Amino acid sequence: MDSKDNLIIFDTTLRDGEQSPGASMTKDEKVRIAKALEKLRVDVIEAGFAVSSQGDFDAVQAIANSIKESRICSLSRAVKGDIEAAAQALKGAEAGRIHTFIATSPIHMKYKLQMEPDQVMDQAIAAVKLARGLIDDVEFSLEDASRTEFDYMCRITEAVIKAGATTINLPDTVGYSDPGEYGSMIQRLMSTVPNADKAIFSVHCHNDLGLAVANSLAAVKTGARQVECTINGLGERAGNASLEELVMAIRTRKDIFPMQTKIDTTQIVPTSRLVSSVTGFPVQPNKAIVGANAFAHESGIHQDGILKFRETYEIMKAEDVGWSTNKLSLGKLSGRAAFAARLEELGITFESKDDFNQAFVRFKELADKKREIFDEDLQALVSDVQIGAEDDAITVKDLEVLSKTGQLPTAKICIRYKDKDHQSEASGDGAVDAIFNAIEKLINSETHLQLYSVNAVTEGTDSQGEVTVRLEKEGRIINGQGADTDILLASAKAYVNALTIMGNPGRLHPQLGGV
Repeated sequence: MDSKDNLIIFDTTLRDGEQSPGASMTKDEKVRIAKALEKLRVDVIEAGFAVSSQGDFDAVQAIANSIKESRICSLSRAVKGDIEAAAQALKGAEAGRIHTFIATSPIHMKYKLQMEPDQVMDQAIAAVKLARGLIDDVEFSLEDASRTEFDYMCRITEAVIKAGATTINLPDTVGYSDPGEYGSMIQRLMSTVPNADKAIFSVHCHNDLGLAVANSLAAVKTGARQVECTINGLGERAGNASLEELVMAIRTRKDIFPMQTKIDTTQIVPTSRLVSSVTGFPVQPNKAIVGANAFAHESGIHQDGILKFRETYEIMKAEDVGWSTNKLSLGKLSGRAAFAARLEELGITFESKDDFNQAFVRFKELADKKREIFDEDLQALVSDVQIGAEDDAITVKDLEVLSKTGQLPTAKICIRYKDKDHQSEASGDGAVDAIFNAIEKLINSETHLQLYSVNAVTEGTDSQGEVTVRLEKEGRIINGQGADTDILLASAKAYVNALTIMGNPGRLHPQLGGV
């Protein structure tokens, strides 16, 4: 198709999405999500910020070496070391992109960069030239574009295109714009910059005012041909534009968006669930497209209309976004071959045979507790196994909880750390509080519990409960996850998982900034 009819989907779940407090991911988790994004047929995967840490560099490199169908991108500031690290991490990619940025709004230049506009211009041009000398595909972002002076925006855009930028991204970094204003800005810029036809124009919108998707769609209407988004709208502060909402809006309203994406929409729900499981950020039930209630109808009038003619109250088919594609279940009689085949279909791999064997043992244990095991169960199970396989992981070996009406609950726990078992007993205001107090008697982490949430992985009373625990210590925020059919055991697993991550700074994602 002509480029004017094709919308490029640029997914930044693994970079901007990971900047959500507590959403840091391991290298293996990032590769799993990248494979799901490839299966979703995302055009560009922003795999990370290679220079930010060795862990991020390794993750970008691993994704670049693993993914063949999507272009792999690494973010970098307009700094020589950042750009060179990005290029190095992307060496194994079938198709790579360096995404470099610098702030261009008066408030950012004055207070954050403490640079004059001409200095910012020179640094931007130099960064693009350096990046273009290392790779053919270079994206340049004007951070805080929506608050940038228009004349300056035009001058720097023209200059970086001349320097070799093939994509120009105009972020609404703080979610400040409204759709009419933002769409007009894109249109005016593209009609003013003399060499605008030499680059693809992109948008990256944040959701601080709940307008990220609306702003992105307004820009698409006026000429933008790349949208930067995340699965489930994940991202720092209020999040980013939601991939699933953008894609389905384009697909559903072809009358006003005469274009298409390459996305395989049947993979939307499975990918959403994977990201939710890995990050510990549950999807709200009334979330568009991927929420549990997105295609549910309670009202009798609605139900009557649906039964007579679906289109009376549904503008999309649930199966088109993947709600009915992952219902194949495994059970206690399923063998290694069936288990391995289903994991392969889900894009899940293990670094060693021992890890696979451990996962299979956990699968059999779960099959004894549940009649049917679905894809969501497998995702939670594998996350649980990978957490326990990490170096210096704290694991729960045994748990006993006594909770009786009129009595203070008590918990006895045995945790293993570096092949040694440690036991403790404590009471609390409730069963979960008693468990956490027992763990703290052994570890004394000096953390503060900010969030405790429970989410059913599948339907039914035998569903696994997926528990998320958010801990804070000296400004560092960490999410821990645990899953089990026993909610109390899942709670203990989530808490020690968070403590494991808290004790491993290499897994944290340094916040160097972004667009």
